[in-house]
Amino acid sequence: MIRIPLIFAALTANLLMTAAYAETTDPQDFDAVEAKLRGLVPNAKTIAVSETPIAGVLQVQINSDIVYVTSDGKYLLQGQIMDIDSRSNLTDQAKSGIRLDLLTGLNEDEQITFAPVEPEHSVLVFTDIDCGYCRKLHNEMAEYNEQGIAIHYLAFPRAGIGSASFDKFVSVWCADDQKSALTLAKNGSDPEPQKCPNPIAEQYDLGREVGVTGTPALVTTDGTLIPGYMPPAQLRARLDSLKEPAE
Repeated sequence: MIRIPLIFAALTANLLMTAAYAETTDPQDFDAVEAKLRGLVPNAKTIAVSETPIAGVLQVQINSDIVYVTSDGKYLLQGQIMDIDSRSNLTDQAKSGIRLDLLTGLNEDEQITFAPVEPEHSVLVFTDIDCGYCRKLHNEMAEYNEQGIAIHYLAFPRAGIGSASFDKFVSVWCADDQKSALTLAKNGSDPEPQKCPNPIAEQYDLGREVGVTGTPALVTTDGTLIPGYMPPAQLRARLDSLKEPAE
């Protein structure tokens, strides 16, 4: 998450109610807000300003994070916007779109995949070889596949690039049989040390951009991030619900 290096005044409920009756933001204000935020986070790769359903409150994407700013650029709010009528989380929807953009074009040849013959759902899983719940998920792979779920692994060694877990993932990637090597590693057997061109560092960096802070971290085809382990039947139900049209 982006850490803004200043303390901002909080938006109150009264401010939001007042803003709801304000006029639509002048597009020129977008540039002013962006310029102000670039002064606060000069190293940000992306700063994108857009409208929200609340007049006078703008949505700002800072890299892969979402914050809100009043159209005069005076107040910043970190939190979520919920549409009460539709019971939808507009902030999560915005973040899902960002994740999809980041994940577009991923090469399936650079994923280690465990899939049923005819998968009904596919999930990207950022995983660490040594984390307990990552191992639990992997040990239940047959059940996920029986539920019609294809698991596409991406590397996220939590200790970072150059760590022991990172080196294990490189060795798994370089093995002749990646799936068997990964299974052995997740069962506690250190893989035979190997070196070769690999995408492990790039996948770790991608995970950080997507918002992964722990493992396992699951990303669905609509960009929803599901942090942590979820049992096979429960995950199937969650994936089915994401496919259902909103009322």
